Amino acid sequence: MATTKKDLVHQNAIQIEMICKEQRQQRLHTEFSINPHRKLHILPDKPMCRKPQEVIPENSDFIEAFHKARQEPTKKYPTPLTESQEIGWVSTSLIDTNRNDNRLNFFRHSSDITKHQESILRTSK
Repeated sequence: MATTKKDLVHQNAIQIEMICKEQRQQRLHTEFSINPHRKLHILPDKPMCRKPQEVIPENSDFIEAFHKARQEPTKKYPTPLTESQEIGWVSTSLIDTNRNDNRLNFFRHSSDITKHQESILRTSK
């Protein structure tokens, strides 16, 4: 099977044919309709509306299950369920924090160079 190089006229004809096929399939939709497969979000009433609010009875089992689902994994389960939960399961620090210990606290210090640079930046604004 020999391949022939297509010239500019032939490529243009192919492009025109593709555009014509696309235009035959295009349809302009001007009517609005709500998708029946998508859940609608119910919006609250306006703040100044005098319509009484609908009273929904509370289901204590549902509320307890909801609160339990929103808890941290360490409060829900006694041990980690997966290997990735094992990392960071015990989140308390292993040593007490001491702000005066210079080995573990690296505070910001100013030198003559940084003070000079800060003064230049302040005056340039």
